[in-house]
Amino acid sequence: MAIDITQKITSRLEQCDLCPRRCHVNRLQNKLGFCSTATKPIVASVFHHFGEEPIISGDEGVCNVFFAHCNLSCIYCQNHQISNNWLLHKSWMNDYDTIVKKITAILKKGVNRLGFVSPTHQVAQMLEIISRVHKEGYNPTIIYNTNAYDNPEIIQMIGGIVHVYLPDIKYFSNKLALKYSNAPEYWPHAVAALKEMLWQKGTSLYLDDRGYITSGVLVRHLVLPGHSDDSIKIFKKIADSLSLDINISLMSQYFPSSQVGLSSNLSRKITIEEYNTVTNKLVDLGFYRIWLQELDSSNHYRPDFSKQNPF
Repeated sequence: MAIDITQKITSRLEQCDLCPRRCHVNRLQNKLGFCSTATKPIVASVFHHFGEEPIISGDEGVCNVFFAHCNLSCIYCQNHQISNNWLLHKSWMNDYDTIVKKITAILKKGVNRLGFVSPTHQVAQMLEIISRVHKEGYNPTIIYNTNAYDNPEIIQMIGGIVHVYLPDIKYFSNKLALKYSNAPEYWPHAVAALKEMLWQKGTSLYLDDRGYITSGVLVRHLVLPGHSDDSIKIFKKIADSLSLDINISLMSQYFPSSQVGLSSNLSRKITIEEYNTVTNKLVDLGFYRIWLQELDSSNHYRPDFSKQNPF
């Protein structure tokens, strides 16, 4: 079944529609669309990560695979060293054997969660990696860590392979999505993908006897400086049209990257008042499954992908 799904998704690269951009380029013939990615995997880093929510990494950690390039172009991206689509580094991996060897070296330590970060544009490659990991005798919990600018048809196809979805819902305002991420009609596409994820997994998180996640959807949202009103609109819409039972991870870790101009609204960290405004609104709306970050988290989540362990 997994092989069949991999083949079906790979065949869609002939006129690529893996994400809402639907570039329709023939990636099978190395034609490049927005993400500048053909058929080979482009993996910037595989490492043992301890910085996710406690139910994901905790004390044991998670094996995270960071794909290079992206189907968004967020000007504030904390992973800008690897996400910019014009970048190519000699250290990046595009050989499946090398990638799988690095993954299994971490899984051998007893880690049973395998996360794929920014997988939307490399779903076919992700599925091939998972297949090869299974052939090595490992069956970890698969985590799909996405910016949510996904094609719900693709999400539907991978539902039997992915155990956990981590959609980072970024914007309600399409104007902000265009301005900061060059993402046309972001909200309609993101909410359609989220609906499919919830249809598959429901609103509850399922944990093993050690407290680590085995299945579910955890919606992430990064509060942006000066835009707490847009954050509130996201959650009002989710409350009205989806469910108050959804698990939400509200992130305060925004830090202006080197790509953000000094004159930008995003040239500063968020304030405690902005974060608390959104937190209080979540409670007022009736959400009760809420994960919060300390405001000083922006000092601790600044990856450096020139290092073997970026965080």
